[in-house]
Amino acid sequence: MLTSAQEVYTQVMRTLSPTERLRLATLILNELVNQNSSVVEQSDRSTEEDRVDLANFWLQYAATLFPEDEEAVQ
Repeated sequence: MLTSAQEVYTQVMRTLSPTERLRLATLILNELVNQNSSVVEQSDRSTEEDRVDLANFWLQYAATLFPEDEEAVQ
């Protein structure tokens, strides 16, 4: 069983395509944002527009890094 973030990254993340890595990162970040946790103050939370902007930025950036995956990103 994988017990640390480093183990998960090494054994799972590296096997994913860049597109799937971005999707997983988005899922993780969205879950953290949506958690009702006292650790995250309301003023530190992003809006839906912030999340859309961030996702669009990273998808465009990934398309420049991995042009062969550009069709999959769009």
